[in-house]
Amino acid sequence: QVQLVESGGGLVQAGGSLRLSCAASGRTFDGYTMGWFRQAPGKEREFVGTIRWSSGSTYYADSVKGRFTISRDNAKNTVFLQMNSLKPEDTAVYYCAARRGTPSPRHVEYEYWGQGTQVTVSS
Repeated sequence: QVQLVESGGGLVQAGGSLRLSCAASGRTFDGYTMGWFRQAPGKEREFVGTIRWSSGSTYYADSVKGRFTISRDNAKNTVFLQMNSLKPEDTAVYYCAARRGTPSPRHVEYEYWGQGTQVTVSS
């Protein structure tokens, strides 16, 4: 059974940094894309970025490009989201997700989801 468990969320001041982790288990993820999404209260789930498990290639939403970085540690089956220069508008629940195949910004195309971790950025 596939499990994705996020951690690392919290409260940070604007301009600060946080690193989220997503521990993946239950299968091998070669051929999978790992995605990060976020959802603020009253808003739709928003694409943040992806990383291909095998190649490590990444793709980001324009809203986070240059500030956020996705990486993975194959040995630990963990994906990271490094968030720098955080803004109040980055406040949301952040989710890790996985899909078989190529990157997609559409959350409905992801098969597996974590439970989410809250990130709050104060002004």
